[in-house]
Amino acid sequence: MRAWWLLLATGICTGSVNSQNSQDTCRQGHPGIPGNPGHNGLPGRDGRDGAKGDKGGTGEPGHPGVPGKDGMSGEKGERGADGKVEAKGMKGDPGSRGPPGKHGPKGSVGPMGEKGQQGETGLQGQKGNKGDVGPVGPKGLTGGDGPLGPTGLPGPVGPIGKPGPKGEAGPIGPQGEPGVRGIRGWKGDRGEKGKIGETPVVPKSAFTVGLTVLSKFPPSDEPIKFDKILYNEFNHYNVATGKFTSHVAGVYYFTYHITVFSRNVQVALVKNGVKVLHTKDGYMSSEDQASGGIVLSLKLGDEVWVQVSGGERFNGLFADEDDDTTFTGFLLFSSS
Repeated sequence: MRAWWLLLATGICTGSVNSQNSQDTCRQGHPGIPGNPGHNGLPGRDGRDGAKGDKGGTGEPGHPGVPGKDGMSGEKGERGADGKVEAKGMKGDPGSRGPPGKHGPKGSVGPMGEKGQQGETGLQGQKGNKGDVGPVGPKGLTGGDGPLGPTGLPGPVGPIGKPGPKGEAGPIGPQGEPGVRGIRGWKGDRGEKGKIGETPVVPKSAFTVGLTVLSKFPPSDEPIKFDKILYNEFNHYNVATGKFTSHVAGVYYFTYHITVFSRNVQVALVKNGVKVLHTKDGYMSSEDQASGGIVLSLKLGDEVWVQVSGGERFNGLFADEDDDTTFTGFLLFSSS
């Protein structure tokens, strides 16, 4: 811009430069033709920072980040308290019948069967046609006399003659062979009734007892007190102590049947304080069954009972209106 003003001033005062004597001052002439625009100047300095603008609106939410790596496993927590046993649920409806299974593999070849019976004789074939008569052969030579033939058959028996006089008795002949067994005779009459004998005294001992809703889940390490009496005619099982006492020396059979529910089961059959039979069963979220049986030789006064082993976590012996847990024992034979 400054250069443009210099050019304009130079054009107006051209005459005063060459004839300084004629005129002392130059007069202003007519404006000249505008020159071409000059080159762009250097960029100016950056202006000062303006005032802080208003807060912009909330932008759209970004895309979810990549999931982080799994953290380290925490320490194992303490075991929770045992839950309360609730009433047994209603039995569900039976499921629908499943599709038929695939055909099984081809079975192995069975053993060869026994030889069959001989078949019946077939029908006789038709008689063949009679063959033609052959030609007559030449006459043979006359043979010599043959040997004397055998004696002919005897002639018919003649008529019976008159009986002769009775001869003397001959000696006794040898004993003949036994004859054929005769036909079985008729059944004889029933004999008189015998006298009544003494009735033998047969020793007896038997019982069957069970748990109820009040006695289910019994305590551990003591005789289980079965309070449901199914059979105890001789009172050899004591409901108050839970023990069977032998009143007859002999051989007995004992068995127990357990319905397992809510907890594991671990029981033992005890004779005079010594565990002689053990049974374990793990609870698997549904009702289960467990049992045990044994033959024992008992003396007079021996005691037998069933008890839970291993603490309260193994006393899942259950009973209600539809499920039973029972204990049974009876005498097989006495030793007296």
